[in-house]
Amino acid sequence: MAMNAVEPCARCHSPLEIEDLRCAICAMVAPEVRAHESSVPVARILRCEGCGAALEFSAEVGAPRCAFCAALMRVEQPSDPIEVARLMLPFAVTPDVATSALRMWLKSLGFFRPSDLATASTLERLQPILWCGWLVDAQAFVSWSADSDAGSRQSSWAPHSGQTDMGFSNLLIPASRGLSLDECLRLIGGYDLRALVEARDASAGAFVERFDVQRSAARSMVVGAIERTAAARLQSERVIPGSRFRNVRTSILLKALSTQRVVLSAYIFAYRYNGRPYRVVVHGQDVRFTFGAAPYSIAKIALVVAGVIVAIVIVLLLALISLAVAAS
Repeated sequence: MAMNAVEPCARCHSPLEIEDLRCAICAMVAPEVRAHESSVPVARILRCEGCGAALEFSAEVGAPRCAFCAALMRVEQPSDPIEVARLMLPFAVTPDVATSALRMWLKSLGFFRPSDLATASTLERLQPILWCGWLVDAQAFVSWSADSDAGSRQSSWAPHSGQTDMGFSNLLIPASRGLSLDECLRLIGGYDLRALVEARDASAGAFVERFDVQRSAARSMVVGAIERTAAARLQSERVIPGSRFRNVRTSILLKALSTQRVVLSAYIFAYRYNGRPYRVVVHGQDVRFTFGAAPYSIAKIALVVAGVIVAIVIVLLLALISLAVAAS
């Protein structure tokens, strides 16, 4: 069920939330709810001047720089209500374990990275964060088209299309501005929804990202996530005939939508190598989901390129010698 519900939409009777500007199903303008009538507090937030992330203002945690990108922050007090997370996926990984995971990741990056990357890198900052997202349940009418190997005859592919009803439960959809969409999607695969707790039990010392986008304003993000999930299910559940697929496209018509706001745990690491800064994200529950930026070894790349050039020259010389011998 959606949190902070008000009376349902007058046109389609779908549930509305206090912060909704329009119905998420039929787009009818929602009835106006004044901020002081809302149960959602008006809060002070820290706004990053670099990536634009909004963090919960906390005198205890308080930091003048963004937990995501380390840019300077300013205090901001919006006039509109700030949406509050009700649920949280807490930390199951300690800072020490996350630091070890970072070192192991730096060692595992392969030949083209500096040999001393793990030992010569200097850790500058370890910041636990709780980034924001929506937990979505939805019903949708899905129209799809795709190519598959079913009925292809002498061709490799044959076109197919169709329509079906689908239900979606507990979809995690990113709402973060501090993390990129790609980073969020990589993290989402490691969360265990069975670990959900009330957000008021948030871990001490973690920066909490605030929701910047109201649900009605983020409709395209929600629809996009449902369309991606529908495309994957159409293939895995063999709704599309065949065993190989390409050009899978979906379009959805929402029939029901409810959301809960959730914050999800992760660590942001900042480290330096040869004076240059890099950032790595470590999952707050599963350190196998560790990724980020790291330098390449120019010397190793140059060595490999030189080796390839030498090998090509040798092959050409041998070919010329063979041609000369054959001609004589």
